[in-house]
Amino acid sequence: MAITRRDERVTPTDQLHRPLRDLRISVTDRCNFRCTYCMPKDVFGHGYDFLPKTDILSFEEIARLARIFVSLGAEKVRLTGGEPLLRRQLPRLVEMLAGIEGLRDLTLTTNGSALVELATPLRAAGLRRLTVSVDSLDDATFRAMNDVDFPLHRVLRGIDAARAAGFAPIKVNAVIKRGVNDGEIEAMAERFGGPEFVLRFIEYMDVGNTNGWRLDDVVPAAEIAERLKLEPLPARYRGEVARRYRTPAGGEIGLIHSVTEPFCGDCTRARISADGHLFTCLFAQHGTDLRTLLRSSGDDAAVAERIRAVWTARGDRYSELRAAQPAGRKIEMSAIGG
Repeated sequence: MAITRRDERVTPTDQLHRPLRDLRISVTDRCNFRCTYCMPKDVFGHGYDFLPKTDILSFEEIARLARIFVSLGAEKVRLTGGEPLLRRQLPRLVEMLAGIEGLRDLTLTTNGSALVELATPLRAAGLRRLTVSVDSLDDATFRAMNDVDFPLHRVLRGIDAARAAGFAPIKVNAVIKRGVNDGEIEAMAERFGGPEFVLRFIEYMDVGNTNGWRLDDVVPAAEIAERLKLEPLPARYRGEVARRYRTPAGGEIGLIHSVTEPFCGDCTRARISADGHLFTCLFAQHGTDLRTLLRSSGDDAAVAERIRAVWTARGDRYSELRAAQPAGRKIEMSAIGG
């Protein structure tokens, strides 16, 4: 078994020598938005069968899994969804995770719709960093992209509340789709170009099976870089997905070349779905059931061994092989976060 050592932990590495460093945990498969690139309304409509409560991991199970992953070398936990702020009493989970010894970074990705109410409790509970998705600064476009007519100003108020709560800098994600919001790149760079933000432009990806993805809809990150003419910054660590650039206002912009220049070779992320399945790729077709093991007589050592076995067998590099991939059903983004 391939391993690397860091501190006193033994970290498994996969078939491409990638260590296990990052864990993304979906705390719910539900969302109050119906973004067309993630949960299109014609699929995730009123009759869609979301997970029953009994299938979703409890806070205690999530914290237990996080401790086991940290014991295997994971250093960062990101809470995702669905929309994680829909999970009731989420600050209690954050407090549980923040107390895990050896966890170096605890962060959360949200659509920002409930930040006005939750930013302060989350910060007080120990959340260290925050990412908010803002795909447009034009209210009509923003409402069309979230497809539930949710107004932009309420998300911007949430960002203001997060800044007031002490989150700084706040990461802002924008998925760019040609013909939809690609005319706002410069405006986004100006609005979120200061040191209080870290802006990330993300290429529109073929995650899941329902978003009608076409390569023609992708705005290459290289095109964005040319339009903005920014000064490059060096990468800070292996596995960093964004190419970093300095803004004239002293902030940072990152470009995520997930389609045009894949970075599978440095991917160190594992993902846990809300129902406790382990996925080793954002584009995976199958996951490994950890919930059953958690709820049976399996002790922490047995769970760790299952995770280690999955990771050391991992050879995923979907984005590098996209054109040659056989057709197959992929896990939806809403099940395992972005």
